[in-house]
Amino acid sequence: MILNEAGTRRFRAYTSKHLDELLRRAGLADDERLRVRAVATVLPFRTNAYVVDELIDWSAAPDDPIYRLVFPQEDMLPAEEVALLADLLKAEAPNAEIQAEANRIRARLNPHPAGQMELNVPKLENEPVPGMQHKYPETVLFFPKQGQTCHAYCTYCFRWAQFVGDADLKFASDDIDRMVAYIRRHPEVTSVLITGGDAMIMGEPVIRRYIEPLLELDQLESIRIGTKALAYWPQRFTTDPDADATLGLFEQVVQSGKNLAFMAHFSHPRELESSRVETAVQRILASGATIRTQAPLIRSINDDPSVWSGMWRRQLRMGLIPYYMFVERDTGPQDYFAVPLGRAYEIFRDAYSSVSGLCRTVRGPSMSATPGKVCVDGVTEIAGEKVFALHFIQARDPALVGRPFFAKYDPSAVWLSDLRPAFADHFPYEPAPPAA
Repeated sequence: MILNEAGTRRFRAYTSKHLDELLRRAGLADDERLRVRAVATVLPFRTNAYVVDELIDWSAAPDDPIYRLVFPQEDMLPAEEVALLADLLKAEAPNAEIQAEANRIRARLNPHPAGQMELNVPKLENEPVPGMQHKYPETVLFFPKQGQTCHAYCTYCFRWAQFVGDADLKFASDDIDRMVAYIRRHPEVTSVLITGGDAMIMGEPVIRRYIEPLLELDQLESIRIGTKALAYWPQRFTTDPDADATLGLFEQVVQSGKNLAFMAHFSHPRELESSRVETAVQRILASGATIRTQAPLIRSINDDPSVWSGMWRRQLRMGLIPYYMFVERDTGPQDYFAVPLGRAYEIFRDAYSSVSGLCRTVRGPSMSATPGKVCVDGVTEIAGEKVFALHFIQARDPALVGRPFFAKYDPSAVWLSDLRPAFADHFPYEPAPPAA
């Protein structure tokens, strides 16, 4: 154990070079570990000592939900692809050959869902602004260059492509001036989301460089920080050397008159159980920031109404605001983690119906798709036809927000692109088909 001056454990990361050693703790045989390592040549792996030593129940691995949350599984990819990569590893093939095969597989996994690279990048003086997305009129996302990693990677992460070391798949910037200039030219922008990766992987001096210029923009009402640090490294806000300075920065944001919102990612109730998390939450809330919670619905990890209701109740007791249940994105090992939309709605409904009104700030199940955030409101029957009832929580076209629309019921549908319109020849976000 490595201790800092306060006598607490320092951050220690584990990457793919530690994977075989860690898999032994899960009791996996040699051939099983080889196949998991094969998957890890395609999908990124990173965790840390806090997750490994304090969150995972190794006596229940590999079925433990936190283990499945951070460790690759051999059936995340087709068996023939895993076998090919495993053979290359076993034969100690040149790394270039292994990476070429891994890149081929990545290319078919839709590394940039919902047009992230093409549709959302804004322009300033007709030049793209790197590391920014402007999908909705009032909100821009900024991806700081120094925040393009995490304290640990989730196996279902829809931004997995940022972490595989391919420059063509990275999306980030450290050009703060262009971000500020763009926002000034767009008075409709009232909120900035700093995301990644994980924005809180950055030290206080670095994140301050991104946040302080935003405080000079009168048009901004809120600054949001996307992070899973509370779940994966709560020490970031308690015992890390710059924890106090970071909280001081949060206070500065609040004192400037802007709302500072932590978009905290909690995937399972166990991530909330540590006293370290409770202390970190108390310190953040004391700075004047709010903490809103969100996570996707993930098969084999949290696809149970009692998991979600228990998580929301505990969050409420801690002063957190349940915000979103997402549908697993159409990228990476979606086939492995996805829950059919009909079942997703049932899980949300059953969890939602068993909590108090104060927990019912949560919305979902929501798909962050190309046209916007689409919420599945229910499954019903209209004019003798079974349908999904849907509406936009957010949309590229603001006129679509809140308007109900319907899709034919499909028990196997897991994403918006799997659905077909009901009672119409096209969805409201699609152009009308040409007249016959």
